[in-house]
Amino acid sequence: MSDAFFNIEMSEKGAAATLPAKTLPVPGLLPPYRVLLHNDDVNDMGFVVEKILELTTLEFEEAIEKMLEAHETGVALLLVTHRERAELYAEQFQTYQLLVTIEPDA
Repeated sequence: MSDAFFNIEMSEKGAAATLPAKTLPVPGLLPPYRVLLHNDDVNDMGFVVEKILELTTLEFEEAIEKMLEAHETGVALLLVTHRERAELYAEQFQTYQLLVTIEPDA
């Protein structure tokens, strides 16, 4: 890199090179994704609640509510997170033959 890219500051201790503030990347929020639990007729309700508790940060009562919502309506919103984590949740639930899909949270 050329010296023109850096700001050179002189002090009693010598020269120090710093990046100009305008060239530093601005952190942004990752786009949110919805993690959706789908009903199935194969898995026991207790098993589904157990896996929700194991794989997410939901509390017991929330896990029961989400399982019942999926059972009664066909799908339940488990949580909203960034895409990479949402994909991880979908893969983890799949290892237990539970269907979880993700979609952008518009």
